[in-house]
Amino acid sequence: MTYKLSVAGLTRDLPICKLSDDLSIAGFVIFGDVELTCACARALLDAAPEYDYMVAPEAKAIPLIHEMAKQAGRNDYFLVRKKAKAYMHNVFKVEDHSITTQGTQYLYMDGDDAAKMRGKRVIIIDDVISTGGSIAAVEELVKEAGGIVAAKMAVLAEGDAAKRDDIIFLERLPLFDGEGNPKD
Repeated sequence: MTYKLSVAGLTRDLPICKLSDDLSIAGFVIFGDVELTCACARALLDAAPEYDYMVAPEAKAIPLIHEMAKQAGRNDYFLVRKKAKAYMHNVFKVEDHSITTQGTQYLYMDGDDAAKMRGKRVIIIDDVISTGGSIAAVEELVKEAGGIVAAKMAVLAEGDAAKRDDIIFLERLPLFDGEGNPKD
């Protein structure tokens, strides 16, 4: 079973993935789809306000933020990690609850990246916003770093996230029941 998605002028058939007896999602994975990544990056940049830096959570947003930086002619962007790495300094963390991550996880920001963000306008980028847990966790880290959140952006807003007025997204993605039928 699939869901036909049209975004940034392209169409893709997304597999319906069952999470529980009463909840399924359409699996949007930008990894490996260069055409989709480039088109979504261009569309998000067209909708972006002025900014100094971009930040994204690991992992599915990595190709997207990389392509956005490339198209914008920028040489840097920041990633918030799912694990602290040995090369990171003055690391700080925040708790995250995501619809696709069952259970609690933590997101970690490098202190050197945080220092660059201080007083700067920062766009938070993600592939899909659903419950908003990951984007809220990244927002908390940006604010703790002293950054100014200029926008929260995603390719897709899933379920009730599409009703939010504090995010910029390209397309709405419905949630599905356990049988794969759209809930909304």
